[in-house]
Amino acid sequence: MIKGKIPLLTAFAILVVMLVLEYGFGIIPAFPVNLIIYLAAYLLAGYNVLDLAFRKARRLDIFNEFFLMSVATIGAFSIGSYSEGVAVMVFYSIGEWFQDAAVDRAKRSIKALLDVRPDQATVWREGRLVHVPPANVQIGEVVQLKAGEKLALDGRLKSEYASFDTAALTGESVPQMIGRGGQVLAGMINRENVVEVEVSALFRDSKLSRILEMVQDATARKSQTQLFISRFAKVYTPVVFALAVLVCFVPYLVVGDYSFREWFYRALVFLVISCPCALVVSIPLGYFGGIGLASRNGILFKGSNFLDVMTKVDTVVMDKTGTLTKGVFKVQEVVSVDPPADELVSLTASVEANSTHPVARAIVTYASEKGIWNPAEEVREIPGHGLAGRAGGKQVLVGNTKLLSSFEVSYPREIEALSNTTVVVAIEGSYAGYITVADEAKPDAGLAVKELRNMGIETIMLSGDRQSVVDQVALALGIDHAYGNLLPEDKVRHVTELKAEGRRLAFAGDGVNDAPVVALADAGIAMGGLGSDATVETADIVIQNDQPSKIAMAIRIGKLTRQVVWQNITMALVVKVAVLALGAGGVASLWEAVIADVGVALLAILNAVRIQRSDLS
Repeated sequence: MIKGKIPLLTAFAILVVMLVLEYGFGIIPAFPVNLIIYLAAYLLAGYNVLDLAFRKARRLDIFNEFFLMSVATIGAFSIGSYSEGVAVMVFYSIGEWFQDAAVDRAKRSIKALLDVRPDQATVWREGRLVHVPPANVQIGEVVQLKAGEKLALDGRLKSEYASFDTAALTGESVPQMIGRGGQVLAGMINRENVVEVEVSALFRDSKLSRILEMVQDATARKSQTQLFISRFAKVYTPVVFALAVLVCFVPYLVVGDYSFREWFYRALVFLVISCPCALVVSIPLGYFGGIGLASRNGILFKGSNFLDVMTKVDTVVMDKTGTLTKGVFKVQEVVSVDPPADELVSLTASVEANSTHPVARAIVTYASEKGIWNPAEEVREIPGHGLAGRAGGKQVLVGNTKLLSSFEVSYPREIEALSNTTVVVAIEGSYAGYITVADEAKPDAGLAVKELRNMGIETIMLSGDRQSVVDQVALALGIDHAYGNLLPEDKVRHVTELKAEGRRLAFAGDGVNDAPVVALADAGIAMGGLGSDATVETADIVIQNDQPSKIAMAIRIGKLTRQVVWQNITMALVVKVAVLALGAGGVASLWEAVIADVGVALLAILNAVRIQRSDLS
């Protein structure tokens, strides 16, 4: 709102000089010289306020802080209290200036956390390297990245391998080693050799661009507290105007020696101290601070309303693979009845090559290392069960025991008791064997569960994996309840039942099949800003570095933000009520009113700004 500090500082200097002359040396310029000097200072300090008040009044919007300050200060001039009228406008404008600066700083800090996109890319065109803006690079073009340079677009690595600093995206300080064909993203920094990347997405569609948009949009989505304060201010301000009128005129009916000037002055004090600016500015600033603190810790809130939601969560439901476990599987054992083990692996990998599931990728990788698989034909996915297709001229079923049962293929029941993830295979309608694949828990998964339990939050794991595997992971991590053998619709049913019990729950997942449950939860959390597009788009909160312990941190940030916001609300209301009473009683002057108003606003701003400086690690 304040458009220039030089006029404001000039007005402040004039006010100080006039007060020193009057109270220090007893020199009071004669009328109208003193009026002209004070009026000049008043207009320098209050032009923007008066302009806003006038423009709002033309739209019949008179119940706002700008109109309130204008009425109070013009009223002070009308009864000859020039210095006080100028002081009210000067200190009010200084307070607004500080508030604007603090809000702008919060918005800039949020944007700076993620706006790390380079302004140029080095691209191979017609056999030579050219520097072009990233927005002009097309999908399929090849960009070159020198050591220390930042990648501008998403793509696939063409070089043999490279080491990348992913801190801008994930907050993770440990460099990530990526091999040929691996996905690399805008914002990553090449640490060593010159590498080449084939672009897979336009600049505007890069994950970094979309993450940046998420955080910028978050400041526009208001919390319930912000909405309440906005509604409160719309009722509060007209009530204050009405009370000021009553303070001015009601004493005429009950006070014997009624003086209009005295009670009009008290009404002006009442108007000044009642200004709601401390509430309407410091509260959104508090939420900006919470969003900024979360972003700095690799947690993206898509709206300040979700900061409030996280404070009320009493149940956290989590997927297993990719959320609590690394999702990096390795083949542990191959058990073949018929045909030989290598042929079983080859046929299985041929079909699994059509799946993006981590277990399927592990088997394909294992077969690739042995060089023993070929593309399959007529492959179709059977959701929640597995895949069916033709490989090597044979009909092959690859999946869980439910898949074999649905095709009426008998299998040894002891398979269901195996502790590792098991892929069961049938060839030409007969059970052929199985392959076991193992995953491991993320390093901080146990800590995440422990922190949530210490907060009194119940933890539940939902997984499509076998119950025996799910139970083993749940026992190791200390999870309260775990359910396996679930299809995507089963997860939806579980979450729906939990919500029907009155629980406030957050769901954390990373796969495409988790998107429906993420959308259904009170707070949907996507594990990995680099994970499934569908889940990231659906989620309310994105944890960029895949660490489940960030769920507890998100809750702590929400609680800290809410605590500071309510501290500001309480402080502002208590001080205002006290000074309103003093002003109506004739004890407080316009000086006390403006100092109290600006003081409360500045204290509230400082309190809100400290959120951004908090260390929750």
